[in-house]
Amino acid sequence: MTGARRVAVAVLVGLVLAACTATTTVEPEVTVTGGAGEAPTVTYLTPLTVDETYRETIWPGTGAELVDGAPVLIDFWLENARDASLVKESYSTSPTPRMLTVEDLGTDLYETLRGQQVGARLLQVAPGGSGADYPTVTVLDVLPTRAVGQPITPDPTLPVVTEGNDGSLTLTPTGAPPPDRLVVEPLVRGTGPQVAEGDVITVQYAGFSWDDGALFDSTWQRGLPVSFLLSDVPSWAEGLVDQPAGSRVMLVVPPSYPLGVTDGEELAGKTVVFVIDILATGSPAQGAS
Repeated sequence: MTGARRVAVAVLVGLVLAACTATTTVEPEVTVTGGAGEAPTVTYLTPLTVDETYRETIWPGTGAELVDGAPVLIDFWLENARDASLVKESYSTSPTPRMLTVEDLGTDLYETLRGQQVGARLLQVAPGGSGADYPTVTVLDVLPTRAVGQPITPDPTLPVVTEGNDGSLTLTPTGAPPPDRLVVEPLVRGTGPQVAEGDVITVQYAGFSWDDGALFDSTWQRGLPVSFLLSDVPSWAEGLVDQPAGSRVMLVVPPSYPLGVTDGEELAGKTVVFVIDILATGSPAQGAS
């Protein structure tokens, strides 16, 4: 082999090795354990360093696929990867609602969640500078934003709830006189933990007039689920206790009950109907510790 040919071969080998080195990334060694609905345990050696954002599906979802620009509900566990210290988490308080957009989530979380399905558990390891000045390890659980469970045949004497293709709810009145007591009618039976007195609940809901089915309030129209103390809404505090998360419940509320967050002069003396999707429930004492 001539000297010139040896040089050419050496250069070619060098370029191939350089290309292989440039495209090889070392995956961070992070182990995530814990069951669905539980706060995860994350194990890795510190300080953990990473040059670019790493993503892993711990387990895939089996529910609805997330829709770009639509609401997403997540539980999250965020650690500082330098020393594995907990920065923030939502499992002991309430899940976090966001819109599935870059503007609301930032580029990293948007890319991690995009295309996923409800029920997935995801791992994201990101370098410093992507929302924090230190590398982060984040575990995300994707929760449903609508009731998921077994449909129940409703009482035919009650108004009919219809869900449109776009997810919007409508109420068709029966023309019957309104009841003079609180009516609790499950429409979908979930399988999650039961609502307890004093819980913080996360819900989507719509409120209608009994008389004509007119919509007067809707979290679906506003965009995101909401979380609040059950005791803040007296009729809900009575009607939703012991209902499992994942359920859809119709509450028919006579005017003798205070409506709490929906009080208003236009509803004075009227019977109203709430259709409530219970997405999550938990004790506020957990978050206070």
